[in-house]
Amino acid sequence: MNTKPYFGRLITAMVTFFNEDGSLNADGTADFAAWLLDHGSDAILVSGTSGEAPTMTYEEKEELFTKVIAKVNHKGKVIVGTGSNNTADVLKMNELAEKVGADGVLIVSPYYNKPSQEGIYRHYKTIAEHTRLPIVIYNVPGRTGSNVLPATVARLAHDCKNIVAVKEASGSVNQVADLYRLCPDDFSIYSGDDGEILPFMSAGAVGLISVLSNVNGQLLQDLMQSYEKGDVQKARDLNKVMIPQARSMFLVSNPIPVKEAVGKMTPFNPGPYRLPLCPMTDEERARVTKAWKDSGLLK
Repeated sequence: MNTKPYFGRLITAMVTFFNEDGSLNADGTADFAAWLLDHGSDAILVSGTSGEAPTMTYEEKEELFTKVIAKVNHKGKVIVGTGSNNTADVLKMNELAEKVGADGVLIVSPYYNKPSQEGIYRHYKTIAEHTRLPIVIYNVPGRTGSNVLPATVARLAHDCKNIVAVKEASGSVNQVADLYRLCPDDFSIYSGDDGEILPFMSAGAVGLISVLSNVNGQLLQDLMQSYEKGDVQKARDLNKVMIPQARSMFLVSNPIPVKEAVGKMTPFNPGPYRLPLCPMTDEERARVTKAWKDSGLLK
């Protein structure tokens, strides 16, 4: 029986830790995953865009998934990013996700090759037919170059029982309203942007896959819980605090600011980036640090 929200209300799209020599720090990432579940998160997403997934090898992902799942030890759900613009590659990654015991997979719509809606439908339907794991569709037109329309998501949700949720990052409240209208009652709509969560919940979203929750998950959890309990004024007031904090994480390409924030605002050192991502310039850091301080994130 599908429950809603399927993976809990707050899912953190967590950063991946690397050692100073650029190698994967899977143990450190796993420790951070467990910490996140004690600080507001209901579930975690490993190896998404915020986790620098495009720069990691299959072998590194296998080590990372295995260690995070072992460390979390069922304290919260672990979703792993397995998306690609090559359908066959996704099938291979989903076999790995099943082998290591993931609770679900997040699959971004095919980027760069820009398939038609029918191509997107066939991509996800083929994937759903080849895995028993619950699937979250990830629609992020700003990164993929194409929009997964609500009618396509609804068609997939009705035709494939293991497609249980969508991470909607189109920025469109109208699109969320259409998803809510067209998809099955037990289908979970997650906002893919921190700053959109309150308007998205008003249109039918049930949760958030978040970047800000790497450092301030409890605020987001409190905001959503307040709205769900009907305390809309409290949710608005928390949203007023949250919006500038969320925006501060996107003044430079994600996950550059949030990874630095984890080093400054949590007990952890996430280490360096992998190219093509690189540290902020002095000018960028000054702007981002000011935004952190102005928003109350950095004391």
